[in-house]
Amino acid sequence: MNKKDLDISLLDLTLMVSNAIDLISPVLNNHHKQVAYIAYNIGKELELSNKNRNELVIASLLHDIGCLNLGDRISALEFESENAYRHAVTGYFLLKDFEDLENVGRVIKYHHLHWKRGKGKYYEKEEVPIESHIVHLADRISVAIDQEKEIIGQVNKINTIIEKNSDTMFHPELVKIFQRIKSKESFWLDVVSPSIDDRLRKMWAECNLQLDLEKLLQITKVFARITDFRSRFTSIHSSGVAAVAKALAKELQWSEADCKKIEIAGYLHDLGKLAIPNEILMKPDRLTDEEYNIIKSHAYYSYHLLDEIDGLQDINTYASYHHERLDGNGYPFHIIGDALEEGARIMAVADVFTAITEDRPYRKGMSCEKTLDVLADMEKSFALDGRIVELIRLNFEEMNHIRSLAQQRASIEYESFAQEVATAGEKYHE
Repeated sequence: MNKKDLDISLLDLTLMVSNAIDLISPVLNNHHKQVAYIAYNIGKELELSNKNRNELVIASLLHDIGCLNLGDRISALEFESENAYRHAVTGYFLLKDFEDLENVGRVIKYHHLHWKRGKGKYYEKEEVPIESHIVHLADRISVAIDQEKEIIGQVNKINTIIEKNSDTMFHPELVKIFQRIKSKESFWLDVVSPSIDDRLRKMWAECNLQLDLEKLLQITKVFARITDFRSRFTSIHSSGVAAVAKALAKELQWSEADCKKIEIAGYLHDLGKLAIPNEILMKPDRLTDEEYNIIKSHAYYSYHLLDEIDGLQDINTYASYHHERLDGNGYPFHIIGDALEEGARIMAVADVFTAITEDRPYRKGMSCEKTLDVLADMEKSFALDGRIVELIRLNFEEMNHIRSLAQQRASIEYESFAQEVATAGEKYHE
């Protein structure tokens, strides 16, 4: 196992989350990246500090993080969205508990607030960050682009739409900055470039903020909410898997750093489920063959999302191979025997153990006896590693307590989040 501490780019991690959000619906792929590029250029013209510009990029890449289902995603892509506040404030509630993203969360919270001839400078006596109005303008510029048509010929039409809403929807000073920028063909060609990731990385080079292992653990806990908080049905699963995987790694004498890595992998292992429709994820009945095939794709998506980030190779292996089997009949890669690393074997056991012992809306978690029977059967059929199953057998009460405690905490977090979103309302009030 790699003992080296991690040093992960916050931009790369955020780009990965942006790509994951696109899996919910590919209606406007790269929308968040376009918004980030546009917003950064407006912020640069406004002479924002490097720190504020970098937070602006992150906020732009995550601005639709509150669109937890396809309906919200489509609505957010309408030029004047009726429920804009709901998804904006949902994004804020998802991020606000992570100190390093607190300012980003505030920017997202107000990114659909109209300027209203200066009234939008404040909301409920709180000063609205200018970055929120920049993201709002950049977001609507991106939405106004017809992605199927040549871009340069659309500039005048887009400018007319934006100018018409200056001082009402949009901050007039920001509109003037946009009108200066829009004359450059290179600006528009960058916006729609298939290499927009490279453009963003060049901009980010001014900061290049990196995450150590502890920061990565904290932020992946937050990002796991995007997957888990789509419904009460899935709201606590990743927390249970992460806790059990870490406990099993400790039993196997893994180092503290490596235990953190597998805990991070536990939080990220179902990231690819953002590509799976909610009606399949939450279906209480037996899945059809077609539905099961769709479910099986989630580990594939997790792998390729995480594979884009330098330094996450070990974590990706642990996270994305959790449905592989020792006999090679798992999915989606059919890795066999010794080629399946110990971390992936731990994650597979942790995932099964958590899934069958946790309560679901349609059934109670299994008893100790039944759980051990299921794990023993999977061991005999060469689905799971017998050495790791034995650790569950010898430490069942402790492992179940660790799972239960982690999921109780996650449940409290989810209920608090759900209550905050429910009471937030659908739109900004006058």
